[in-house]
Amino acid sequence: MKKLLLLLILMILPMVASADARGRCGKNAFWNFEETTGTLTIKGSGDMADYEIVYHIGRWSYNTPWYNYRSNILKVIIEDGITSIGRDAFANCSSLTSITIPNSVTSIGDSAFSGCSGLTSITIPNGVTSIASSAFYGCSGLTSITIPNSVTSIGDRAFSGCSGLTSITIPNSVTFIGDNAFSGCSGLTSITIPNSVTCIGLCTFLGCTGLTSIIIPNSLTDIPNFAFSRCSGLTSITIPNSVTSIGYEAFAYCSGLTSITIPNSVTGIRDFAFSRCSGLTTVILSQNIKVIEKSVFYECIKLESITIPPAVEYFYQSSFSGCENLKEITALSTKPPHASYNTFPNYNATLYVPEGYIKAYQDTYPWSRFATIKTIDGETNGVVNIPAKAVLIRNECGTIHVQGIDDGILVNVYNVNGTQVGSSVSQNGAAIVNTNLQPGSIAIVRIGEKSVKVLVK
Repeated sequence: MKKLLLLLILMILPMVASADARGRCGKNAFWNFEETTGTLTIKGSGDMADYEIVYHIGRWSYNTPWYNYRSNILKVIIEDGITSIGRDAFANCSSLTSITIPNSVTSIGDSAFSGCSGLTSITIPNGVTSIASSAFYGCSGLTSITIPNSVTSIGDRAFSGCSGLTSITIPNSVTFIGDNAFSGCSGLTSITIPNSVTCIGLCTFLGCTGLTSIIIPNSLTDIPNFAFSRCSGLTSITIPNSVTSIGYEAFAYCSGLTSITIPNSVTGIRDFAFSRCSGLTTVILSQNIKVIEKSVFYECIKLESITIPPAVEYFYQSSFSGCENLKEITALSTKPPHASYNTFPNYNATLYVPEGYIKAYQDTYPWSRFATIKTIDGETNGVVNIPAKAVLIRNECGTIHVQGIDDGILVNVYNVNGTQVGSSVSQNGAAIVNTNLQPGSIAIVRIGEKSVKVLVK
């Protein structure tokens, strides 16, 4: 008889085990899990906490850790009345594809949905004010998410590893974006950082290889370490005049970046900031940079020319090391800046210095290693001889004025990299060419077959 009873229990247990599981997940919050549909329903009021699964078999209860059943959850329905989703609530529910969150929820805890790789979309309710650390970390299947205007901060690693995200809108309510918030979002092609954001963390967009352009808001004063490092698809970036410093490896390995303008507000650029930007051909430096740190432009192999502002006093080692194609260096300071033996990759480039200061550079190591040192023609005003003509070239705030030429003459203006930045046809013996060149940069003015370099003032 005992053997028969034991046999019946063993036969019934699998059937009972497939029944619904239910339990308490907070003081006044309860859950029910339908195993046949994979649906988890949470109802009641207040906060969610103390997650556990309780199977009721007859008069016995079997308490089982929540995480043992996470892979069975396909759908989550949170009913109105629940006010928070706790820490790790649905972490590693890899089969979860759908979730409903009511407007009563005002808080989503750390790592609440981390590792939910099957989740494709989610709408965060309007009452939520912050997205906690690692809230959606590793949600690789997530393709869209709606962030409401109530959110003021995005925590560390909040969307890190969400490789399926292609775009995201950050509302104007957000003022803070934490470390690694979007790192590894390789599918992200565009993102707008609103002017409300006053601080972004380390590695914010590290490894966002699909990102092609970014506009940094003028509310930021600092671009932190590794902020856009390894964004290899980045071809354009705008740095506003509010930024005063650029961090360590901030744009390192951005191989798609071809040009960069560093505004005059920037006074410091950290080590390796633009290292291994192998596509970089044009760099316009801030006129207020005093120190070029270690390996800032290390292995920018396509960079052919650089103009060093007059404020620069010191170069650290390897500032331009590996820039093997550097052919032209223009130093605007009348006092040769301190430099190391390996500041430049070689000394075969032509060094241009202010008129009257060739000897100062020839007497200063390592500038003396340059085989060719020439003066900057037309340091303040350029004069070029055209047969039977004396042509005066002057500039005001980036506008080039050419006087003393015949009517109908085409005047082209180029930057030091050979890119045309403006042109004009002369009338009444003069031509005016508007350029976007910043003060301190070099303009090459071409009149017919004659060319002259002019320092933009």
